[in-house]
Amino acid sequence: MTSHVHHVTVDCADAYALGSFWASVLDSSLADDDFPGDPEALVNTPGAALLFVTVPEPKSGKNRVHLDIQPDDRTRDEEVERLLALGATLVGDHRRPNGRGWVTLADPEGNEFCVECGARERAALTGTRLPVTADDVTEAVRLAVEALGASPVKDWHIPAGTLTWDCWETVEHLSDDLFAYAVQLGAPPAADSEVPFHWAARREGGPANSVFADPASGTEGLLHTLRATGALLAAMVRTTAPDLRSHHVFGASDAEGFAAMGVVETLVHAHDVAEGLGVAWTPPQDLCDRVLARLFPGAPDAEDRWTVLLWSTGRADLPGRERVTSWRWHGAPLEETPLP
Repeated sequence: MTSHVHHVTVDCADAYALGSFWASVLDSSLADDDFPGDPEALVNTPGAALLFVTVPEPKSGKNRVHLDIQPDDRTRDEEVERLLALGATLVGDHRRPNGRGWVTLADPEGNEFCVECGARERAALTGTRLPVTADDVTEAVRLAVEALGASPVKDWHIPAGTLTWDCWETVEHLSDDLFAYAVQLGAPPAADSEVPFHWAARREGGPANSVFADPASGTEGLLHTLRATGALLAAMVRTTAPDLRSHHVFGASDAEGFAAMGVVETLVHAHDVAEGLGVAWTPPQDLCDRVLARLFPGAPDAEDRWTVLLWSTGRADLPGRERVTSWRWHGAPLEETPLP
């Protein structure tokens, strides 16, 4: 469940009772040291906190809790029914069949809040695709670092899957990709080439990078460079104006396009390295589906979206399809540039 809320203090008649209700609403729990009769109760959610405080005098009016609930794993209507069963009351129903609109509910003490469709449900109802976001970049890098960091192999100078680079070089190349995409979003809008950082290879046949990890830092340091460049790209995607277009060899792209490129590079190169290290690596299907829709809009609609992404980048076979030996993604915004 995604909720948009800052730290909020709510005066109420019974902090523990109301806090328990909201903990259920937010799929969370009260703080471990909160008990019935306590004057305060705290509910923590990722990036948010609700502090309920019992006040002795009756409230003269209702609080307005600025909370828009957008469920990720339930439909809007399912969420409304769940909340009504928890003790919420219906205040206003403004639902529309195309995913727009909202339902206003009130908690047991009359504080109002709204329930809207999540992004996934709204996209399904309107026939649109879910965008690739800065959070997707962060999640892809986090998952890759966790998977590769679990390898017991100490020497990463071994082949990375079918690549001609070794595992260490491939992670360096991935970090360099993320760095390059980030700085490209910071280039002047009229720039028609890559930002002129110096690129060089450490050996003949190795990747030409601007970013290299200090060999003395070991694999932990190598993965630290990956985390850092992933964070840099995510920050640039999050703060870049949606109408900005930056140069890429496959066509000028927007922030979402560069986010998708960063995710694809992370997923497929983590696959290469995982093969070399002998560790498991299967990223989320929905993440694969979002980047396929953005960068490979003509990709097959087979159910296994991870295999389709591997096939699209020449790394796997797909039943009934010839193996891909040469590929490129569609970096330009789909709304602006027709497919080839």
